[in-house]
Amino acid sequence: MHDSARTATFRITGSREGFAEARAFTHRMLNRWEVAQCADDAVTVVTELAANAVLHAGPDVPGGADVRLRLTLRRAHLVCAVSDQCDTPPVYPTPGESLLEHGRGLHIVEALSAHWGWTRRAPLGKTVWAMLPTRAQA
Repeated sequence: MHDSARTATFRITGSREGFAEARAFTHRMLNRWEVAQCADDAVTVVTELAANAVLHAGPDVPGGADVRLRLTLRRAHLVCAVSDQCDTPPVYPTPGESLLEHGRGLHIVEALSAHWGWTRRAPLGKTVWAMLPTRAQA
């Protein structure tokens, strides 16, 4: 593999079909990049990040959220990034909220990724990202 990153993007609609298409896109890209060993974790992370974006950004935007998935393959990591137009930072639930119906997504993302975080986008929005190792951990 070259030192340069490989990147692929996909627009996610806030529907059951849109989430299924995002999962299929993720599988397809990871197979193409020959890193299918991290596909299950990547699909789970993509699903959680996309669901959060649609759930929290969608109501703020007329016509629904414009949610974008970007997969970037680096030397030892896959970066799964989901962008939306909502400026509100992601909310990481506190331990006392473990029995809530919602709010487990970022815990799942944290458990499956080496690192995760978020950045503001100009002029509007944010990107929530997670880095997954592409090589087996010793």
